[in-house]
Amino acid sequence: MATLQDISVAATINILSALAFLVAFAILRLQPFNDRVYFPKWYLKGIRGSPRRSGAFVSKFVNLDYRTYLRFLNWMPVALKMPEPELIDHAGLDSAVFIRIYLLGLKIFVPLAVLAFAVLVPVNWTGKSLQNIKDLTFSDIDKLSISNVPTGSNRFWAHIVMQYVFSFWTCYVLYKEYKIIATMRLHFIASENRRPDQFTVIVRNVPPDPDESVSEHIEHFFCVNHPDYYLTHRVVYNANKLAKLVAEKKSLQNWLTYYQNKYERNPEKKPTTKTGFCGLWGTKVDAVDHYAAKMEKLCEAEAAERERVITDPKAIMPAAFVSFKTRWGAAVCAQTQQSRNPTIWLTEWAPEPRDIYWDNLAIPYVELTIRRLLMAVAVFFLTFFFMIPIAFVQSIANIDGIEKVLPFLKSLMEMNVIKSFIQGFLPGIALKIFLILLPTILTIMSKIEGLISLSSLERRTAGRYYLFILVNVFLGSIITGTAFQQLHKFINQSPTEIPKTVGVSIPMKATFFITYIMVDGWAGVAAEILRLVPLIIFHLKNAFLVKTEQDREQAMDPGCLNFSISEPRIQLYFLLGLVYAAVTPILLPFIIIFFSFAYMVFRHQIINVYDQKYESGAAFWPSVHQRVIIGLMISQLLLMGLLNTKDFSKSTPFLIVLPVLTFWFHRFCNGRFESAFVRFPLQEAMVKDTLERATEPNLNLKNYLQDAYIHPVFKGGEFERPEVIDEEENSPLVATKRSSYISSKHGSELSSEIEG
Repeated sequence: MATLQDISVAATINILSALAFLVAFAILRLQPFNDRVYFPKWYLKGIRGSPRRSGAFVSKFVNLDYRTYLRFLNWMPVALKMPEPELIDHAGLDSAVFIRIYLLGLKIFVPLAVLAFAVLVPVNWTGKSLQNIKDLTFSDIDKLSISNVPTGSNRFWAHIVMQYVFSFWTCYVLYKEYKIIATMRLHFIASENRRPDQFTVIVRNVPPDPDESVSEHIEHFFCVNHPDYYLTHRVVYNANKLAKLVAEKKSLQNWLTYYQNKYERNPEKKPTTKTGFCGLWGTKVDAVDHYAAKMEKLCEAEAAERERVITDPKAIMPAAFVSFKTRWGAAVCAQTQQSRNPTIWLTEWAPEPRDIYWDNLAIPYVELTIRRLLMAVAVFFLTFFFMIPIAFVQSIANIDGIEKVLPFLKSLMEMNVIKSFIQGFLPGIALKIFLILLPTILTIMSKIEGLISLSSLERRTAGRYYLFILVNVFLGSIITGTAFQQLHKFINQSPTEIPKTVGVSIPMKATFFITYIMVDGWAGVAAEILRLVPLIIFHLKNAFLVKTEQDREQAMDPGCLNFSISEPRIQLYFLLGLVYAAVTPILLPFIIIFFSFAYMVFRHQIINVYDQKYESGAAFWPSVHQRVIIGLMISQLLLMGLLNTKDFSKSTPFLIVLPVLTFWFHRFCNGRFESAFVRFPLQEAMVKDTLERATEPNLNLKNYLQDAYIHPVFKGGEFERPEVIDEEENSPLVATKRSSYISSKHGSELSSEIEG
């Protein structure tokens, strides 16, 4: 059990680590040769110029102005100065709303902390119950928790009343925030510039037609069913193999450039490489000639594959991006059923071109259900089998409990320095290491599942990551931690006493979560702003691959807000704060520090560094709202179960009402606001269309949309465009290559059935 001394050691280590990261960042960001690492967003916008272009030779690499070092922390107030409307214009609505998640945490937990410390901490501290329980492991911090209140005491009414206050305040803040975000989204949609996805839907599961190609069949269908609004379409090609060749070509080009630069710096010695794996073994050859020859072969293979994709009908998938003359026409098509058979001609809003995950567009629609089932089973087993390493982490976290079962380690574990370090710092860092690879695994699973947009991939991965954190990090840490911590007592007590021991031990896990918050939420956030890995990679590229300013621009890696990783981690802090607010309030200040520090750091990163891959218009907010509600309901149920173990079962009728009211509140909020995140109001679409016709009467929308949804591997080259009917043709008849329906094979069979 981590003591107050252990927590102090952990806090010291993490605070010093965070300060070291911040000081290193403050110094590195001032150096001219790091300017593109710490301010890449301004370079991408063309606003910032390199400080290395002028001045003395030394000043191009090192900042010699001592006055800037005296103001090395001025990035903090600067990060808070940019108003939210300007931030939306600068970084997009997704980034601005993501930052509001941290503000939401502050709005919820600052009042909760004030109330909890004013009411519950005195109630818990004066309970003096733990001292009367024999053979129980506890620390001074646990005296501030609900575990210190005597069994059956009327003091528990204070916890019940405060749980009601906490729940109502959280719901109030969530409602206000949901309303604000929904309004921001509608305003953003109404005011944003023209985008291709406003006019485009994706249609999937196009049925085969014996008389027409996929492209002709799609054009015929939409000309008939959307005659006034259909404009053009772009069929989907299976170009995955071609995309791999293009990526391989880019990698080879980097190696060729590296060896060419090496040869230019030292013409007297030709660079060599080995033909084996990664150049580690094999025949030694001239590196420039070797990679030039490989590039030539790869270019030939790429050209052949490109020609095959364009000419082979089998490369055309039964799907297409269909564009309309107006936003209103696109909205009607995207939000309605196109056929009497609900499994064909499936339409939905097309992602914006930057948001498309092209690899999954080549997956046949019939495979998607099977893929989703397989991935659901895989996620289930991954989630529950990961409990094994979590249990190991918890065994390290509870030295006092292990000493009772393994007494021969007692002499080593009783050393103050070792004990404080292991219990106060090691469990949090060990758990964080276990979780590093998990988001990558879950992202691969989401890709296998067949989602077609990066935003949907991230939202699906975030949902699974949150489930994993809920089951393993939160519930797993409590369950396995309790089993190890009280192992000796479980063995030697009657089964009827075990629920009471568990009830007492659950709030004691707050000490473990405090150490995790300090490792992940304090030092981890500080490490984010340092950008050590992008810094190293940029300078390696700059040294070996960069020839021109354009190469230097491509060497920059601004990164982006990784929603699939960041949002579930934030939700863990919401869950911990809501669960422990009424149980162990001492945890709340640590969470408030995290939300405050992370808000400042990520606001700086959004303004100066991150370049978002796509813009979804804050479509993720309903998921954020739902997960906070889940955390709130878990806190209510856990408190109800905890009080039952404390012989206060008369509280059940009062507490059982809270989850019901919270669920009703969630349904109410979804009914009130969720439609703004999944549908585009026809009224808004008509307003934008009318305004656009008035301000740009000569707009050639077809040219604007023609190449918007072309596969990236075809951009910049010749590519066959689908034929479209003349916009000015007013004939009600639609040109088609289909044979007469009655005289065709399918028509004859149908007419025979009717006559029969």
